[in-house]
Amino acid sequence: MSTDKITVLLNWSANAYHIPLYLAQKLGYFADEGISVAILEPSDPSDVTEIIGSGKIDLGCKAMIHTIAAKARGFNVTSIGTLLDEPFTGVVYLKSAGKITEDFSSLKGKRIGYVGEFGKIIIDELTSHHGMTPADYTAVRVGMNVADAIKRNVIDAGVGLENIQQVDLEHWSENVNNQPASDVGMLRIDELADLGCCCFCSVLYIGNDEFIKNNPEKVRKFLKAIRKATDLVRTEPDRAWNLYVEVKPVLGDVLNKKMFERSLPYFSKTLENVQRDWTKVTNYSKRLGVVDNSFVQNMTNEYLPENSIAEIKKAAVMTAAVDKAAATAPGATPVEAGSR
Repeated sequence: MSTDKITVLLNWSANAYHIPLYLAQKLGYFADEGISVAILEPSDPSDVTEIIGSGKIDLGCKAMIHTIAAKARGFNVTSIGTLLDEPFTGVVYLKSAGKITEDFSSLKGKRIGYVGEFGKIIIDELTSHHGMTPADYTAVRVGMNVADAIKRNVIDAGVGLENIQQVDLEHWSENVNNQPASDVGMLRIDELADLGCCCFCSVLYIGNDEFIKNNPEKVRKFLKAIRKATDLVRTEPDRAWNLYVEVKPVLGDVLNKKMFERSLPYFSKTLENVQRDWTKVTNYSKRLGVVDNSFVQNMTNEYLPENSIAEIKKAAVMTAAVDKAAATAPGATPVEAGSR
């Protein structure tokens, strides 16, 4: 876009984990870097990668699997960093409803809610491993309103995040439905799909390829300010939350505070695009048929602030030392060495 202002599109309406963006703006971290940032909320979360990829918006946020799929579809987007690492994602449900159990096959004949098309693709793929087909359950597209749809008995279960939809249901169970928080169950997709990580729903900072190419210093300054705000969130969470509520008073209730607290462990310390996670999610995307074998990962750590790069390098050295020690230990096997 031809403007002095950087435009940033959220992956959906502002919530507890968007806090670094708003704090960087409120506390003047963007201004300190000499950049002006406009934070925008989408009317339809499904449009985010298309809007950014078309160049109508400069930067934004999106889950890893959607970022990969967008590139495969020809949208010119690249991840420049990570906002949230590996939030648990799965099929959430109410145990007291007596319809679904920890056995995934109990979803047969049920109404399963999903956010967007990839939620449906993931469920279809999982059911195939349990002797089911898409005809064995009713898919209901409910967007981001998975928790609300469960409360209103529109669906029996739905795909959601542990730090958002599951927290919402737990809060409702305790305060409205006369049930303990433990009444909310989750069939974790990473475990069901043998992924070894929840990283397919890691939330990334993404950008339009042309904007990144033409404005490398703006991108670096943006991430430097974001890193400073993220450090504040991680080290002074109470202060950070109170400042956020000043910007977004609508979030100043008990439920959103709980969502923030559950999100805290997932905020990326360095903003790094983790290669291990990208490899796993790329392979998973191939399994789902989202990308083909020629797919080239659309991520970079080139624009991360210097302190992030230093920490990443230090961690890599420590990991290499641990792997070397494991490989030379008595009885070690190639599988044991370097496994995660």
